[in-house]
Amino acid sequence: MIRWDPPGYAVVFSTRDGGVSEGPYASLNLGRLTGDDVERVDENRRILCAAVDADAERLALNRQVHSALVHRAEAGVRGEPGDGLWTDEPGQPILAMAADCLPIALARADGRRGVAVLHAGWRGLLAGIVRVGAETLGGRLQAAIGPAIGPCCYEVGEEVSGPFAAAFGGDLLHGRRLDLWTAAQRALEAAGVAEVTRTDLCTHCNPDRFFSHRRTGKPRGVQG
Repeated sequence: MIRWDPPGYAVVFSTRDGGVSEGPYASLNLGRLTGDDVERVDENRRILCAAVDADAERLALNRQVHSALVHRAEAGVRGEPGDGLWTDEPGQPILAMAADCLPIALARADGRRGVAVLHAGWRGLLAGIVRVGAETLGGRLQAAIGPAIGPCCYEVGEEVSGPFAAAFGGDLLHGRRLDLWTAAQRALEAAGVAEVTRTDLCTHCNPDRFFSHRRTGKPRGVQG
């Protein structure tokens, strides 16, 4: 697991290592809707929660739909359509999942408690998931961008490249390849986030560490 340590919070970006799933889901698959054995997925989520000393029974997560919807987390509530969760409640674990899209964590840095997690693919970035997440959490913020498909591997068509060039700058395009990492950073900075940390780890390039939809299609797992 890859840790981000903003003061007062426990944040990890998971890899595919350290779980109990097998086959194309090996081993720390966090997604119940992937086709994996549900009991194994639930155990993987318990393993992840244990890494941050959290109660897995309280874990909150969305049914992700590539939107700009951000919800306040409620303990144990799962399945509401959306792509962001936030909480200011101590001990409340929240999870966003991805398998090439960007997992983004936000934390207040002004003395008030508050943290959010976002799932941001190209649709979510264009829809404004980063701005909505930052505005919903509010205050002076810091953020971390987790492992996602990199500009080395992410090829897109004109239906994606054109809107991204208009929204985030044409320099994000390298031929047909798109730099989602920098697009997310620019979206965070435009939303007023004071400090942005990037992992710059490509999920497509690292099959031993990460699940990747572009690399393998389905069946496959998800990290978060």
